[in-house]
Amino acid sequence: MDHVPAISPQIAPGQRLSPLLIANRGEIVLRIARTARRMGITTLAIYSDADRASPHRAACDDAIAIGGETPAQSYLRGEAIIALARRAGAAAIHPGYGFLSENAAFAQAVADAGLVFVGPSPQAIAAMGDKAAARRRMAAIGLPVIPGYDEEDQSEHVLGMAAREIGYPVMVKAAAGGGGRGMRLVSEPAELAPALRAAAAEAKAAFGNGQLILERALIAPRHVEIQIFADAHGRIVHLGERDCSVQRRHQKVVEEAPSPGMNETLRRRMGEAAITVARAIGYVGAGTVEFLLDAEGRFYFMEMNTRLQVEHPVTELITGIDLVEWQLRIARGEPLPLRQEDIHHQGHAVEARLCAEEPADGFLPRAGTILSWAPSPAARCDAALAPGVVVSPHYDSMLGKVIAHGADRAQAIARLALALEETTLLGLATNRQFLIRLLRHPAFLAGDTVSTAFIPTHFPDDASRAAAPDSSIWGLAAWLAVVANPLAASWPEAWRGWSSTPPLPRPWRLACRAPVALERQGQIEAGRGQAMLRLEGREMVIVGTPAAAGEPGEIMVGETSLCYRFAWQGEALWLKCGGQDFLFAPQSRVSTARQEGGEGDGTVRAPMSGRVVGVARAAGEKVVRGQGVLTLEAMKMEVTLPAPRDGVLTRLAVAPGHQVVLGQVLAVVEPAGGAV
Repeated sequence: MDHVPAISPQIAPGQRLSPLLIANRGEIVLRIARTARRMGITTLAIYSDADRASPHRAACDDAIAIGGETPAQSYLRGEAIIALARRAGAAAIHPGYGFLSENAAFAQAVADAGLVFVGPSPQAIAAMGDKAAARRRMAAIGLPVIPGYDEEDQSEHVLGMAAREIGYPVMVKAAAGGGGRGMRLVSEPAELAPALRAAAAEAKAAFGNGQLILERALIAPRHVEIQIFADAHGRIVHLGERDCSVQRRHQKVVEEAPSPGMNETLRRRMGEAAITVARAIGYVGAGTVEFLLDAEGRFYFMEMNTRLQVEHPVTELITGIDLVEWQLRIARGEPLPLRQEDIHHQGHAVEARLCAEEPADGFLPRAGTILSWAPSPAARCDAALAPGVVVSPHYDSMLGKVIAHGADRAQAIARLALALEETTLLGLATNRQFLIRLLRHPAFLAGDTVSTAFIPTHFPDDASRAAAPDSSIWGLAAWLAVVANPLAASWPEAWRGWSSTPPLPRPWRLACRAPVALERQGQIEAGRGQAMLRLEGREMVIVGTPAAAGEPGEIMVGETSLCYRFAWQGEALWLKCGGQDFLFAPQSRVSTARQEGGEGDGTVRAPMSGRVVGVARAAGEKVVRGQGVLTLEAMKMEVTLPAPRDGVLTRLAVAPGHQVVLGQVLAVVEPAGGAV
């Protein structure tokens, strides 16, 4: 459902923006193109080789191939993007978010090429791009900053002394970036050196700059950000706050507006502080000033994002303002349409990020092909998905955003949870079920204790985030595996389940990847419209006929009515039932990293599809359990894989740069005395 606010029919003349090249991919391209079209601005998309089938190509008036698969080969090639824009006759470039959106050199190159950059000046981007310099600058103008270290000396000795002076726990952060990259929480001195090395390496890979800053780690703060807009005529306004406290790996999961931890006095003070930040650097455009808010109501400047935010829709829904329209108006040289006193909030909005990841496996990202996609009409959904689209390991794991608005917080949360429950996305693991559980958790519903520690506190480990199928879902899966498998579907519909004799018992044996493999087996007697299933000594009557793959269906399993959708991936069955998604497969075909690898046999398997970015050990070396063997990167995340036991690294099957898939054998560690 399209909840983007309507555009005023009166568009003032100004700087030409058409055609507008959108230098990004995925859902943000659709979002920008939608508003641009309403404003009469034609749009150009770019796409990598990995995105040849992405819906963002068709969302624009034209699309141009930039080639390559990884970000470095495609969406980070600033010079190539500008060259494409000039050849296509573009007048402006909108960078979206991520990639080059906060790259001052790119913004300057766009201007030097005679094009309009839809964003702030290169100088403003640079002023906030260096987090260390930004901290010093904000402290100089009187804004509260978290005590920390932001100097040039990056030696471990100096950083160690700084950490002792700050006091543990400390947060290690990349000076040149954000989004959770290059961040480590360090609780004690012994953890500091390895955290510094890992954070610096991650920051260098992500931002081309390994410089770090240290900050005192606040215990369970709220992460609250203020949306600001500034025009070229000296006017600056804020549109209120967004609460982005619910995070995993220092990356946002759920955002809402207004914040349940704010009052009008605090809102006014933080809004004024954000405007002070913007005015201090001569800011023009859309920006977000981020703060940490402690339990006593003290707030501290953290950083400024000089771009549109992923979570901007919640602000749109409570203000009725199209933030992309305001960006484009400002880029054309127009004044802000509203003054501060004209901006009002109505109701509450909550956004959940739908990601390709397995919450019950450390939130590790997943890649794959979308088999079935059906967003709920009950909420706004910003996504660029379709059946057949390949979710690549080269890009961020976020697939889209589901956003709901309500008269109050409780209503908005209820609507969002229901919309997520109604949403279908089959073909790869996602966090959909986890988001529903999170939104319906009593502590989240209460709101008063929501902080950046929410997920570690209430969902502290894989087991707390896992969901196993109950007997009725096992029955549904077994029934579909027998009566709706691809072989059965090849028969004419009128013949399916038909027999001239009473149905004979047929054995079934399935495993469910949840993500730990669970196995069940039994027998089923399937007739037309009814079946008798035996599972673990129990008999269940199943009444119904199978729906077509990808279509909604409903059956009775015993006394339980189940609504479902399913899709086949080879012989594997993806099944959605209510708020849960499961992957079933014949038992003999199932293998998971945990089932076949790990401590038992010394095998190191890939926990996700991705790229090998580092190998710490050589074949023939002795290793001890827990010692890092190699590092994988996928979807903006690096994971170091440890040796599963003490022994000798007898096999190393990959090298830096190799692409690997989920479950692939990467290395083998045998006991020092030889294989057992």
